[in-house]
Amino acid sequence: MQKLFKMSDLGLLSFYLGIEVKQTEDGIVISQSAYARKLLEKSGMAGCKPCHIPMEPRFKLSKESTAPPVDATEYRSVVGSLRYLVHMRPDLTFSVGYVSRFMEAPTEEHRTAVKHILRYIAGTLHLGCKYGRGDGEPELTGYSDSDLGGDVDTRKSISETLILLGGGVITWQSQKQKIVALSSCESEYVAATTVACQGIWLARLLGEFREKEEKTVRLKVDNKSAISLAKNPVMHDRSKHIELRYHFIRDCMETKKIELEYVATEFQLADMLTKPLGRVRLQLLRSSIGMIEATP
Repeated sequence: MQKLFKMSDLGLLSFYLGIEVKQTEDGIVISQSAYARKLLEKSGMAGCKPCHIPMEPRFKLSKESTAPPVDATEYRSVVGSLRYLVHMRPDLTFSVGYVSRFMEAPTEEHRTAVKHILRYIAGTLHLGCKYGRGDGEPELTGYSDSDLGGDVDTRKSISETLILLGGGVITWQSQKQKIVALSSCESEYVAATTVACQGIWLARLLGEFREKEEKTVRLKVDNKSAISLAKNPVMHDRSKHIELRYHFIRDCMETKKIELEYVATEFQLADMLTKPLGRVRLQLLRSSIGMIEATP
């Protein structure tokens, strides 16, 4: 490129758009500690008492809150900044997505939840994602989970998807499903279809980079009924009302593009995107997807 264009070599990438990159012989660590510190100062939470989890377990909020209203502009500004921080912080995905639902008319309860997230950030400023230099070609592994009726206002379930490449998380998502699921089997089936679409696209992309045929993507689900539904093409009471587009996963299994595996709930890495977790469980899942404390 230097032969064709006038350019300067600035060396290895170290900082870009608030994202810090540390490259070593062991691998690469990506974090947003400087951005997180500025966010705490902007929100007036610099020097606050840190906490160990972004949201208390079994914590629920509603749009029908009776608490006093707060400044919506300020609330949206802080939550918007938090959403950018999620780019390198999978552990914040659920909690930030949760408080984002109330930006239309936030109340004191909603602002308190945001402050709790900021206190968690204060205690994990240097947390980032590590990508090691493993031997051989890394494989794609996807995880999907769901929280049946997780939204107390609409009773829609929450789909959580997470994909790892060689042990490092490369994509994650936590969002409301577009339908109202009637069972945990259905909500898990919809979530599995979502991660299947992402996994197939990534497999094709990696195949183009390597100039090789795309490999089968392993997807791990903790609901045996959803796996059986994906393998069995017979329409029965549990599946006849599900929209046709969600049966895309069956075709992918028949053509060997994906492979569904059962994983016990305690090993379901996408659980951290489903609901608020306790300190020990959250720390275990963080380390399992390659999140570490980056050296300041």
